[in-house]
Amino acid sequence: MIQLLFLVLFAEGAIAFLLLVKVGPLRELVMKSLDQLKLGKAPATVKTIAGTMFVNFLSNLMNIIKIQNKGAKLGTMSPMDQVLWRTHLLEASLMGVVLFFGFIIDRTHHYLGKLITLRSNDGSSKGELDQLRKERTELKEKEEKASKEIKQLKEKLSCVLENLKKAENEAKEKETKLETAEAHVTALQKQSSELLLEYDRLLEDNQNLQTQILAGTKKP
Repeated sequence: MIQLLFLVLFAEGAIAFLLLVKVGPLRELVMKSLDQLKLGKAPATVKTIAGTMFVNFLSNLMNIIKIQNKGAKLGTMSPMDQVLWRTHLLEASLMGVVLFFGFIIDRTHHYLGKLITLRSNDGSSKGELDQLRKERTELKEKEEKASKEIKQLKEKLSCVLENLKKAENEAKEKETKLETAEAHVTALQKQSSELLLEYDRLLEDNQNLQTQILAGTKKP
């Protein structure tokens, strides 16, 4: 029993050492082995073994107390009781250390698993952060490009508005000239009609004079 406990203790010490100190790929191998051990019915088996060992641990403690009480009553312990007392004390000590190392290994495995998960999440977060920074740089470049295009469009729009204003001014000038020309044409038409009337009147006077002259020449 004692040899088996020493063997288990050495095995637990080696596992705890490999979990605490990274030696090549051995830590990953131990982590994977413990992960597999915690799957299926293995946890129940380990708990059963640990419970049995704890019961034996308490039994050894009780035997130690009984031997001490017996020795106290007799005033001394017999050589046989001394051997039994030392044997139970050694077994109890080994069982206690084995249970303690088992607890340390379980907690170390648990927190190392969390640490590995956090590191992987941190790596993915860094990747996402780099991606976001890259997208931010691309968006900034697009924004600068868009601002330049907007500036160019504003300049073109100002030129178009200026040309439109010039065209409006030219249209107003042409409209003013057209109105002036129409007024001048109207005045000329009015003057022409007046001249036609005057011409008709002069023509009529000329005919009257010719008639009077002809009539004057016929009288003698």
